[in-house]
Amino acid sequence: MSVDLSQRFADEMGALLGPDFPTSLALAVSGGGDSMAMLHLAAGWARVYGIALRVVTVDHGLRDGSAAEAAMVADEAGALGLDHTTLSWSGWDGQGNLQDAARQARLNLIAGWIGPQGHVLMAHTQDDQAETVLMRLIRGSGVDGLSGMAALRKTAGMTVVRPLLAVQRAALRHYCTVLKIPFVDDPSNADDRFDRVRIRRLIGQEGLDAATLAKTAAQMARAKEVLDLRVRQVTQDAQKIHYADAGYVAFDRDLIAEIERETALRVFANALSEVGQNPYRPRLSALEDAVDQVTSGGTTTLHGCVLAAQKTQIQICRELQAVAGPCSTKDLWDGRWTMEGPHAPELHVAALGDALPHCPEWRTTGHPRDALRASPAIWHDDRLIAAPLAGFTAGWQARIVAK
Repeated sequence: MSVDLSQRFADEMGALLGPDFPTSLALAVSGGGDSMAMLHLAAGWARVYGIALRVVTVDHGLRDGSAAEAAMVADEAGALGLDHTTLSWSGWDGQGNLQDAARQARLNLIAGWIGPQGHVLMAHTQDDQAETVLMRLIRGSGVDGLSGMAALRKTAGMTVVRPLLAVQRAALRHYCTVLKIPFVDDPSNADDRFDRVRIRRLIGQEGLDAATLAKTAAQMARAKEVLDLRVRQVTQDAQKIHYADAGYVAFDRDLIAEIERETALRVFANALSEVGQNPYRPRLSALEDAVDQVTSGGTTTLHGCVLAAQKTQIQICRELQAVAGPCSTKDLWDGRWTMEGPHAPELHVAALGDALPHCPEWRTTGHPRDALRASPAIWHDDRLIAAPLAGFTAGWQARIVAK
């Protein structure tokens, strides 16, 4: 069992990150059986390839014993010669879905700790994949949702690596037991108040097994690859103004009208997420309504964006009401804009907004009014100093930072 799992782990890491592996990797280890098995598998693999590992545990502080579990992980990591860090979360306000809030907090904390472009291994298993697919099926998800968790995914500025998605939870627990690796069972995993726990109890009934659900996820992932390729091709043909140039997107209206609906929805969803600075796609029903409205010649707002039909184009611009507040001219504004010019402490950057008429050259720029109103401008108190995209440069330039 030990040899088999070690080889499977090495093979999967090679497929996901090889042959030129990062020089260092992070491991997210909670103390459960899955992540503790991953800790030992990764430690053995990394020694062979000369890769530095560091271990992180997020203590959500939601139950007694969580600090002791983090300490247990630290002890085990230390015994393997690995550095360990515990990150604490105290942001739960009692509102919304606890597990979703904890999951997002965990990602954000790890991303902040690991730094930009870092890689973190997470110990999601075939069972986790099956549960995810079944939950999404019950919620009416389409191809994207039913493709499950990706083995390699960029999120929150880092790359999440899941090398155990084809391994059953029972195999990892057996590995820990045979090698006498300590682990703990989170009592919330048996708490029927949580959706995932209730879903977990359905697996194994009426032929609904984890392997079959995981196979469905793999098939849906292949279908998603085809759809994504089609979307990239259509976007390249139909997109006339690129987001990286001016902060908005304009599509050829006639070409959009000719494409199949599923592709159109995906093209718009991608553009809305990009322009609106939102890593998540809008809800399908809201997206369908917005696309229907704008392809019929109307104007609407969604996902922090304004969608407007013009004579030959459909434009997607940042919505003024959704942009960030003022910040220093040396800071990144609205998550994407950096300013270059004669910086001074008394200056700040904020949206141009209703000051657009004070830029007489704006009509010659060719940019939509909505895009310019939501574009960055330089201010001294309430006095407009510059608005680069609107033609009032005054020695300033605004550039979008590539992500």
